Amino acid sequence: MNTAFKLNPEQLELVHQHILDMLLEFDRVCNENDIQYVIVGGTLLGAVRSGGFIPWDDDADIAMTREEYDKFRKIADGLNKDICFFQDNKNDPNYLWGYGKLRKTGTELVRAGQEHIGEKTGVFIDVFPMDDIPKLVPFQIINYYHFAFWRKVLWAKVAMADKSINPFQKLVYRYLARIPKERVYRSVDKMAKRSRNQKKCLVHPWMMPLWSDTNRFGMKPSWKYGMDKDWFLKRKRIDFEGHKLWAPEDADGFLGYNWAGYMAPPPEDKRVPQLKLSRVKL
Repeated sequence: MNTAFKLNPEQLELVHQHILDMLLEFDRVCNENDIQYVIVGGTLLGAVRSGGFIPWDDDADIAMTREEYDKFRKIADGLNKDICFFQDNKNDPNYLWGYGKLRKTGTELVRAGQEHIGEKTGVFIDVFPMDDIPKLVPFQIINYYHFAFWRKVLWAKVAMADKSINPFQKLVYRYLARIPKERVYRSVDKMAKRSRNQKKCLVHPWMMPLWSDTNRFGMKPSWKYGMDKDWFLKRKRIDFEGHKLWAPEDADGFLGYNWAGYMAPPPEDKRVPQLKLSRVKL
């Protein structure tokens, strides 16, 4: 296995250009097909703080309600293939995640410890489907941990190659790895069919851990497991690197939910790329 490394400043600048190209192409296709999306995570945070990328950010994040995500999936072939392509478990048999990605055509970006998976790689943007969650907290908790188990099933193939885990963990992951990933995706698809834009409820990607950092500080249970659906349906255009992208109309509400004191930059020692890589071609 190659020694893990992080992007250097020159590589990071190229990655930002690739991501911007993909964001603009995604925005074009969604606008032409009346599909609603918003930038989220560090992408939104950078737009609000400084009108563009967080300097050390090495990916980007987009979110859409499940209904909009399914609409996009049907027309994703309309993306300019010279710029990017859409990837998920339905078009890449080696893909192991419960959400989609945009990949920059002609690039390679392999995460350390995932070389053996065999999925298509490249500079990427995560595309998260926001699923309707139950209205009652006990059912939110049950559903969250039900899908946490399925996440571990998908992660098992990665974990099996991790030499740092102990023998008991390896035994557990060996068992989980025997569960067909198709069974995971059937469960996700079954729950996803219940999501509708007009339904009044909170949303969260079924196949992702809790997003909000503020959960660590005792968020009230009624908001712990989901986010306001209006953050993904009520939108505004926002400046991003000299262009316009869609963002939550209540960007402050979204960012405040996810990061307490979000306008303050992190300590200098935290201002570094996050991805640990083994191979890069830009």
